[in-house]
Amino acid sequence: MKWLLLVVPIGLCGAGIAWALAGNDPVQPEAPTRVLADCAGATVLGLAALPRLSERLSPSWRLLAVVAGLWAAMEFAMLVFEASEVVGTSARELGGSQFGDYLSEVSGGQIGIAILIGSGAVAGYSAFGFRRPDRATADLVLVFTAVTLALRPITGHMSQQAFGSLLGAVHALAASAWFGVLLALALTVRTRGEWAVLLPRYSRWALVLAATVTLTGIVNGLVRVGGVVELATTGYGRILLAKTVLLAGLLALGWWWRTRWVPVAADHRMDAESSLRRAIFEVLVMAVVFGLAATLAVTA
Repeated sequence: MKWLLLVVPIGLCGAGIAWALAGNDPVQPEAPTRVLADCAGATVLGLAALPRLSERLSPSWRLLAVVAGLWAAMEFAMLVFEASEVVGTSARELGGSQFGDYLSEVSGGQIGIAILIGSGAVAGYSAFGFRRPDRATADLVLVFTAVTLALRPITGHMSQQAFGSLLGAVHALAASAWFGVLLALALTVRTRGEWAVLLPRYSRWALVLAATVTLTGIVNGLVRVGGVVELATTGYGRILLAKTVLLAGLLALGWWWRTRWVPVAADHRMDAESSLRRAIFEVLVMAVVFGLAATLAVTA
């Protein structure tokens, strides 16, 4: 469990690598905060999706409430950073009236409010679920989280392209589910028998999600970069190239796991600790990709 805390520094490390690759291209200062927000939102999505993976899995309402609360806090911090960037001042010097004007008059602020409301509602409902688990359903958390995660890519830089909003939203949701469900399994599964049942099911999900992430990412990248040369000559292209290389590594790792880990775990021939170590390793690699992707989204 404690090794999963490395998701935070490793995700931030991915953002740092992307910042270095950006070179002279401007990167907005909220990139590290966005990494944390994206990872938290994906974790909430994964935890809420676990009952869909198996009816025997009950929602971990306490964990959902805590992670969703962190997600909402990061989204609020994102709003502050974005407002200070638009106003042209530091986050510390941002005035209340300036912040209010950003929220009410700028489309980015209005989208940010919607995302903050969505993440806050998920946190509040999860806290209610912790108090009254008999009256709460994880499906509601799953729907609200998915809609909230899709809001930013729908209105991002790809929204100006034909079908760009749809591709961006599908890409973000597939990546969040791929990462979030595996992280949720690592957080909650503790026995050999549970891994034997749940890992093959997740593997089938992961196959579809990884294919979706790859296809939508290729289309989005080609449209945004415009050519092969730009992959080396622009900061955006270099970050995209690094993300693509790591994604290829994840796909190779996934294929290796499907042949070496999943069948053995499904036959009860691997102890829970070994399965957990493999899940944590993949989650940490994904965290680096999330760091690159979050910084890519705020790179000019």
